[in-house]
Amino acid sequence: MALSKPPAIFLMGPTAAGKTDLAIELTKVLPCELISVDSALIYRGMDIGTAKPSKDILAAHPHRLIDILDPAESYSAADFRRDALDAMADITARGKIPLLVGGTMLYYKALLEGLADMPAADPQVRADLEAQAQRQGWQALHDELAAVDPVSAARIHPNDPQRLIRALEVYRVSGSTMTSHRLRQAEQSNSTDPSGQGQLPYTVASLAIAPQDRQVLHERIAARFTQMLEQGFIDEVRLLRARSDLHAGLPSIRAVGYRQVWDHLDGKLTSVEMQERGIIATRQLAKRQFTWLRSWADLHWLDSLACDNLSRTLKYLGSASILG
Repeated sequence: MALSKPPAIFLMGPTAAGKTDLAIELTKVLPCELISVDSALIYRGMDIGTAKPSKDILAAHPHRLIDILDPAESYSAADFRRDALDAMADITARGKIPLLVGGTMLYYKALLEGLADMPAADPQVRADLEAQAQRQGWQALHDELAAVDPVSAARIHPNDPQRLIRALEVYRVSGSTMTSHRLRQAEQSNSTDPSGQGQLPYTVASLAIAPQDRQVLHERIAARFTQMLEQGFIDEVRLLRARSDLHAGLPSIRAVGYRQVWDHLDGKLTSVEMQERGIIATRQLAKRQFTWLRSWADLHWLDSLACDNLSRTLKYLGSASILG
């Protein structure tokens, strides 16, 4: 049955689950082109700590939206949606299927559902919030958010400073909460799209890959972080610290792993503490990714440890009419 909209594939999952390997296998048997959905892989010079695919892999299997930004720059979900839609349109125009792979769930949601008309970032407000966090701690900011926007506070963890700052920034700049902005967006979307099919002009097949045993994922996370350190992760962060325009408050440096190594080089953490906290922070990231995925509609799960994920994926895509 012909699709009313062109096909696209979302390949999601927690960190260290094996998303990239499966995506590359798919490109070998399907006319797919890859688009990275990762808020850390966008940055140049941040290779080891982001587990960025090697230069050889990227040469053989190019990914859009990798190495597109300097670490001193910021990148929003709206920026991603714009760039991803451009890339998807180009891929579709050449008769290929966009295959979006990564674990930044907010980016997928923004792409699928669109974005509320939020106020632009305000550097002074952000600086004030970051200074407040340094004085009082992130829990104090989370408590403040809970008082004005309990819905956002319920879904944003106190250890997620980027989203926490953004939610408070929206409130301080506009006087309206992020929840209020999103409700208005939903009302407008329903009035213009009563079918409820969302704003993405593609027929999407959504897959997620993860080990069924959470302990296996924890072991993978620990092994990968240790491997990063062996590959020179500390030296990579040391090079970033040598730049006068980078600091611990930037979104790039707040990425999981980078902020722990940065604190270690600042003398705030010992080597052992840095490694422990880096692994714990990565586990917390995986937990948040699972939380997002549990609420995702029409999601087809794959087990990272299965030996036939490629054939299972192809069978699912065939049943979803993505393959024609």
